[in-house]
Amino acid sequence: MGLVPRDERELGVDLAADRLSYLVLSFGLLGLVGWRSFVNGESPWDLLMLVIAGGVAGTLYRAWRGAVSGRWLVVGFVTIGIALVVAVIVGLGLGR
Repeated sequence: MGLVPRDERELGVDLAADRLSYLVLSFGLLGLVGWRSFVNGESPWDLLMLVIAGGVAGTLYRAWRGAVSGRWLVVGFVTIGIALVVAVIVGLGLGR
């Protein structure tokens, strides 16, 4: 409980700001991963794990709070499947 009561609008703005911040950080890290991997030839696993850890943390919190629907699960599993296919292609060097 804070010192000043907050209304629903402030909470909504906070959630939207957090969502935007997460998107900027995640896609920024993915851009750095791509740059380090394809341009510099470095291993970007440290940055990629930060992106994955952020997604896993959000998913676990949603599941813990019971905010996971069937449609959400289908989209999540399709996304994981596509990510695995891309990872195999990049890992085998077929993407170059």
